[in-house]
Amino acid sequence: MKATRGRGALDTVLTNTNTLFFKINPSLKFILISSLFLVYLFVQNLNTMIWASMFFLILYYFVSGLSGKWSFWFVLITLIVSIFSASAMILFGKGSHIIYHQSLILITQESLARGILLGLRTFTFSLIGMIFATTTLPVPFFYSLMQQLRVPVRYAYGCLAAFRMIPIMAEEFMHICQAMRVRGMTRQKGIRVFWERMTRYTITMLAQSIRRAQRTAIAMEAKRFSMTEKRTYFYEIGWSRNDIFFVVILLLTVTSGFLFSAYFPLTPFTNVLDH
Repeated sequence: MKATRGRGALDTVLTNTNTLFFKINPSLKFILISSLFLVYLFVQNLNTMIWASMFFLILYYFVSGLSGKWSFWFVLITLIVSIFSASAMILFGKGSHIIYHQSLILITQESLARGILLGLRTFTFSLIGMIFATTTLPVPFFYSLMQQLRVPVRYAYGCLAAFRMIPIMAEEFMHICQAMRVRGMTRQKGIRVFWERMTRYTITMLAQSIRRAQRTAIAMEAKRFSMTEKRTYFYEIGWSRNDIFFVVILLLTVTSGFLFSAYFPLTPFTNVLDH
């Protein structure tokens, strides 16, 4: 029953799971998405990061399984985090072409370009990660890890069981809060009262988690999840022509970012480290 409620909570967030990116082999998606982090980690061309962030933002809105409201808030939060990550480099950087200087704040053309590059890199990384997270269901992903990447069964199923416990623990936390509210334990104020309340939450959740983990471990051992021999799977994750479409779409997105930065540069900063 609890697992059903956890699945229902996931369904309220992922409103459309019938798009192309949901049909891709999860292992292939995981490998290619991870490789994109390495690609953009070494990009120093500001124009490339500008175009890449634009193209991946468009791709995210087209392929994401989230509703429009959830997508908007995720992108907004990501944008705010990216601005904060860029602000330190912008406000306290070094450079010879000073734009603004007041007390400890020093903004130069070089620090502005490097800060924007850092912020765009954070934004692009977040979009790439959200594309994977919002188009990949947990069960097919872990089954694919076992079947295609040969991840040991005990680890894959252990991670899947832990993932399934997240909504259960959230529901349990709400029950503890309601129980304390009914008993009038939330009316008192003060730092000491707050510390004691957090201690009660922590000890209760920890005790419940230990019992739940022990029951899960015994159940997995009874089902022979520790065996090393080859086993059968309820879900068989294979390959399809959709995987080819996925590779082509990613290649077009990445290539378009580099081509547009070369033929339609928006800034003179082709290498922020040289300025």
